[in-house]
Amino acid sequence: MILALVLTAAALVAVVSVLAAAAAAKLARMDGASRPRPAALAAATFAAVITLVATVTTTLPALAATR
Repeated sequence: MILALVLTAAALVAVVSVLAAAAAAKLARMDGASRPRPAALAAATFAAVITLVATVTTTLPALAATR
């Protein structure tokens, strides 16, 4: 049961990361950027979302332990 929950959460994070990266690339392209710039922005956005989720995931147990 726990494994299914973890895999579902990981899949959700991956989907949200890809969607955020695609949105960043689309917005950069609509702004008139050449092709390499949106790709770089998409990669940076993807990495930022993954990093944010990892940080929140590691912080939550510490916050729960203080209650």
